[in-house]
Amino acid sequence: MSVDGYIDDAAPERLRLSSAADFDRVDAVRATCDAILVGAGTVRADDPKLLIRSQARRERRAERGLPPDLTKVTLTWSGDLDPGARFFTTGESPKLVYAPSGMAAELAARLDGAGEVVDAGEPPELAAVLADLAARGVRRLMVEGGGAVHTLFLTSGLVDELQLVVAPFFIGDPSAPRFVRSGVFPQSPERPMRLEEITRIGDLALLRYLAGGERG
Repeated sequence: MSVDGYIDDAAPERLRLSSAADFDRVDAVRATCDAILVGAGTVRADDPKLLIRSQARRERRAERGLPPDLTKVTLTWSGDLDPGARFFTTGESPKLVYAPSGMAAELAARLDGAGEVVDAGEPPELAAVLADLAARGVRRLMVEGGGAVHTLFLTSGLVDELQLVVAPFFIGDPSAPRFVRSGVFPQSPERPMRLEEITRIGDLALLRYLAGGERG
């Protein structure tokens, strides 16, 4: 995020807040996980592949008996997902879409096998999503955003670790998307997170927090 807490500006083109070195660090973190999750808004806005980019890391995963790509996961409330998005068309690992009960069947028909649609309740329950992922063998889940998903996980108290990279500039536009939205967060002044690591990445700063005393 920017120093003032934004993850993009309001321009049509995606703003790159990070650097090549940090993108490589993120790739290394991805390689330690079983699945990666983004919201449907991120799928629409950024069209991400969500793959492990380093061939060496993919090969090391294969040596450990792990698939080269992570299971891809998205949450949708509206069902507005394009089966041609790179979320669905890249990588060989499963693509899971958690949707409200009322639209799960319709969405599955529209995606036509591009991904597996899972009924997540009405409204979708995050705890049920995580329980289903655990039943599928997911032990370490990486949540990459965007702001609505960050807020949902944090306000639900379901975050073990937060890796926050701060870019050395300001956005200053209230119409731009923020790292988190408003809500009631268990990570409060009365129950702060524990700062575990500070790392300099060029002019970026990585702050790694452990969230939730009993969980961390």
